[in-house]
Amino acid sequence: MSSAALIAEFQAFLETTKCKPSEIAARSAAIYEAVLEKSRHLDAGNFRSLHCDDLTQLFEEYDQRFFGGRCRQALGEAKLSFRLSPRMTSAGGKTTRITPRGRGTPRYEIAVSTTLLFQTFHDVEREVVVTGVVCHDRLQALQRVFEHELIHLIEMMAWNASNCSAARFQSIAARFFGHTDHRHQLITPKERAVVKYGLRPGSLVRFQMGGRHYEGILNRITKRATVLVEDPAGRLYNNGRRYAAYYVPLEKLTRVDAAG
Repeated sequence: MSSAALIAEFQAFLETTKCKPSEIAARSAAIYEAVLEKSRHLDAGNFRSLHCDDLTQLFEEYDQRFFGGRCRQALGEAKLSFRLSPRMTSAGGKTTRITPRGRGTPRYEIAVSTTLLFQTFHDVEREVVVTGVVCHDRLQALQRVFEHELIHLIEMMAWNASNCSAARFQSIAARFFGHTDHRHQLITPKERAVVKYGLRPGSLVRFQMGGRHYEGILNRITKRATVLVEDPAGRLYNNGRRYAAYYVPLEKLTRVDAAG
């Protein structure tokens, strides 16, 4: 079958297939068990380590159980790679299509945020919902994130574009995986900073670095906190003051109350 014929067949399959809720639950549970059994890195539902090989295994399991191998067929000669990203602190995952100049074969990458996964089911306790589905451990959350990114991938392959806010994406997500939302509620660094440390952007904080004590304004929270400390030699900001920026782990900060 030609590449164009494979894509046309894949499009028809994506547009017409609807999985029953019982089928979705059974297939998702089977993938959960298969990945745990085959992985050399995942030791439990709330795993403590994750490897790109686990994402590769997830792709193979989902492709076979939900798409009958059509994803791999539609890829053809295009390469698909997986990446773990500690720098993604708001998005749970990201799927990218890289097209060479001219008419070269595109390649695809699915990245997953390890920062969000490992901060979830850790030291902030609340219900975790991803794509509208309640998750009971880290592996279930990873599955929901991966399902979302997998739909981005198949849309890019079948239609050359993907938008999770659009009707087609949400229809595929609902029919294949039972998703009712395209967003996640994983624990972000900002939420963890508020719940665990009582810190948020704008807080006045103290910290120690290189044997010196500093006091400044918490400006930004990603994997670490960015603290602005007044410094005559620092960068000029819109308020007319100069600050030096320090990157500090949240646990090294102490909030300074207004009265202090």
